[in-house]
Amino acid sequence: MVTIKDISRECGVSPATVSKALNGYDEISPETVELVKRTASKLNYMPNAAARLLKTNKSHNIGVLFVDDTMSGLTHEFFSRILNSVKEEAEANGYDITFISNNIGKQKMSFLQHCRYRNCDGVVIASVDFQNPEVLELVKSEYPVVTIDYSFDNSSSIVSDNQEGSYRLASYLAEQGHRKIAFIHGERTLVTQKRIRGFNRAMKEYGIETPSEYFVEARYHDAESVRRATAQLLDLEVPPTAIMYPDDFSFIGGQTEITERGLNIPEDISVCGYDGINLSRILNPQLTTWFQDADRIGKESVRKLVESIEGTSVAEQIMVSGKFLSGNSVRKWEGE
Repeated sequence: MVTIKDISRECGVSPATVSKALNGYDEISPETVELVKRTASKLNYMPNAAARLLKTNKSHNIGVLFVDDTMSGLTHEFFSRILNSVKEEAEANGYDITFISNNIGKQKMSFLQHCRYRNCDGVVIASVDFQNPEVLELVKSEYPVVTIDYSFDNSSSIVSDNQEGSYRLASYLAEQGHRKIAFIHGERTLVTQKRIRGFNRAMKEYGIETPSEYFVEARYHDAESVRRATAQLLDLEVPPTAIMYPDDFSFIGGQTEITERGLNIPEDISVCGYDGINLSRILNPQLTTWFQDADRIGKESVRKLVESIEGTSVAEQIMVSGKFLSGNSVRKWEGE
């Protein structure tokens, strides 16, 4: 492993000069700083993490708290895109990432204990029960945190415009003549509440009364629960002519149920997804959906967290816009 002494010998300067040049001290001339940095790069020098922690009181390690109740892990395309963006942006800012959990080997610990154990400088929190006492403990702790799709006082959040996305999809169905529009939504979270709010806003604007049985709860990213919800809607005495789904992936369950009943999309029933993942573009028919900018969500979460860690940030909520993606899964409805 290359050390500061190796660089000092190569440059013909003292180890102290090398250290000051690498750490931005003003007393070192620009020419010497350039020489030291060029030599360090040539020798593939990497600073010792433990030494850097002692010197700066920063580990340059960001914790990521991601609890996946669907057990789909990184196969969950929307969240995997967020996490990949978090990783890339962290690395671009000189930080590593550590996944925070309740386990270190066989030892149980709280999320906060795990952060302290790993010497995290701050934490990005996504896809959790934000009312979980352990999550609240972490949010109220000494650690800077940035939350995704949930807001706390005194910390920054990055939120996707879920109300607008749901509103736009529901409005599009109404514009196509549909008046019997059902909504299969996910679990009762803040995200779901915003989507229901957007749906109801569209229905009110178009003068559509939606019976309570047209609202069915399923689970996000769970094709089987969405298949059952679809069956429940299709078994109604007056079934809907259009269904909005909680996400593109879980729509596969709905598509299976519709197809097995001998129905065709969009001739017999129109459908919309949510998220705009790659899958939605290759389904047949191509799915009409709402694209969530997962890459920007991840990037903004790290940017705000690094600012908080370095003391240059004020708490704020950043809204990340999405966009409507047209497909072939909705037809103009001319019936009742």
